Amino acid sequence: MGVEAHATNERVTGRRWTVRLDPVGRGRADVRVSCSRPACAAQVLPSAAAGRTAAIGHLKAHLRAGPAPRPSAQCACRAEECHTHIRPAGPRERPVPWRCGGAVVLAVITDREGRWWQVMECCSRCAAAHSTAKVVATAPAAEAPARSDGFRADAAVPTTPGGTATPGGTAATTPTFSAAGPHFSHSATATAAGTAVPQQASAPRSGHGSDPRSAPRSARPPRRRPPRGRIAQRLVPHDLRPVALRDELTELGELFRAYQARTEPDLAMLADLHARKAEAFHAWAEATADTGLRLDARRAEQAAATARLQHLHRIGQAPDGEGPAVARLLTAPAQWNHARSVLAHVAENAPLPGAEARLLVVMVTLRTAQSGVGNLVGQDIKGLPLSDPEELVGQLVESGWLGISGTVEELIASRPENPTQITVPSLTPDEDDPGPFTFGRKLRPKLSGWAQRVVGEKKLRKGKTEAGVRLLALALATGSDGEGRLGPGGEGIGLDVLSSWCTVDSRDLPQLVDRLTAADWLAEADVTDTHLTGRLTERVLPLGCPLT
Repeated sequence: MGVEAHATNERVTGRRWTVRLDPVGRGRADVRVSCSRPACAAQVLPSAAAGRTAAIGHLKAHLRAGPAPRPSAQCACRAEECHTHIRPAGPRERPVPWRCGGAVVLAVITDREGRWWQVMECCSRCAAAHSTAKVVATAPAAEAPARSDGFRADAAVPTTPGGTATPGGTAATTPTFSAAGPHFSHSATATAAGTAVPQQASAPRSGHGSDPRSAPRSARPPRRRPPRGRIAQRLVPHDLRPVALRDELTELGELFRAYQARTEPDLAMLADLHARKAEAFHAWAEATADTGLRLDARRAEQAAATARLQHLHRIGQAPDGEGPAVARLLTAPAQWNHARSVLAHVAENAPLPGAEARLLVVMVTLRTAQSGVGNLVGQDIKGLPLSDPEELVGQLVESGWLGISGTVEELIASRPENPTQITVPSLTPDEDDPGPFTFGRKLRPKLSGWAQRVVGEKKLRKGKTEAGVRLLALALATGSDGEGRLGPGGEGIGLDVLSSWCTVDSRDLPQLVDRLTAADWLAEADVTDTHLTGRLTERVLPLGCPLT
């Protein structure tokens, strides 16, 4: 027949490999970077920051040098029955590995601590099921599978444009081949696709003219149907009623495809989409009495619950009846916003310039925020990184911003059993001015304790970091999201904002960032011309006030 027999149509297993960052030994700062690919040797780096840089560079080198995702690959994630996927509530069935959704992609998945990075060749639906997945490449459209007769489904098909009379009375036809378009979901006609349309040819009968029945018919305009909606690998019927349900299913399919094309996940949006899908599929099942639709509706409900739980974990909130994912010192969004309001007030109303004066004003403001009156002891001041605490306190008193009962020397020498009373007139409320802050008396000591924990954190204290570094730590603690990523959505914080808050030149900010990185406060830090990006380390996440 001239055609090779039966090309194989088996799917290949999706690729998967992992780059890890592990400590070399207990009490040591160096780390080991390893790759699961056999040809890659492990590396030892002197610090975690250097290790993460090397690991990310190694991963990018693999992605640049490796082949693109293959459209015929089965999903590596689903093939190993990943627990992220939602299973039906009924008896457990082993899923067929390639029954996933969307195109085959190459996705990078990482843990939020930045200890491992995994590359998977999987379908786009499986990539969307992972909250940290980032798609780096998408496979082209899959080729049509081979048919049982040895031809490809999209191969050339024989046509017989005409025949030649033979002595035996039969027509000897010479087959010609023309490209045939797709057979499914294809609205173009054969002529529009450039396919040759065979014409009927016949010899005139003896004694008669040409038979009018043998003349070619005039081309009829193709009957076009409106485009059909598609959701979850199901086609929405044209005749589905009510029409509002058909429109909802069609719109949901488009929204899910748009979500899969996003570069960053939005788990709150995904949870809402799954909830709408569950409701629509329940209505579809009632209209058609289809058991499979009811099962899909239950899966959508489970997917909505899982995505909503993942979203709460990412922003640091707790579901009903459970504890928070991160045990934070300040536990509620209202407390986080009040902490930011205190820092904003100090930035606008600091009486003296300089990082040391700014840091002292923050601590004194938190001691007197509610009534304008508070107590202070010498250790509260001497515990801050101030070059000359007595002179600085004297300048605040001389400026009229701070009032103390006694002398500056007595304040520095005071002990907890005999504290010194202080007043800040600008914070003292009266009948006409209730003061700049709206939080209650019970919250003030919590905010003060939180700030003391941040600026007096063990590694910052042992590293003898200066006031500018402590101010930067306060800014980053209140300027990160639930996972510790800096800025709204992890987009970073502007250098002009940080420079103004820390009262340093923007050119000096990289030095402060390096000090925080060395103190294991920051990871993956990157200072560009305009922004600082990175994330807080897992160790200091409890001190964070996530952006809401």
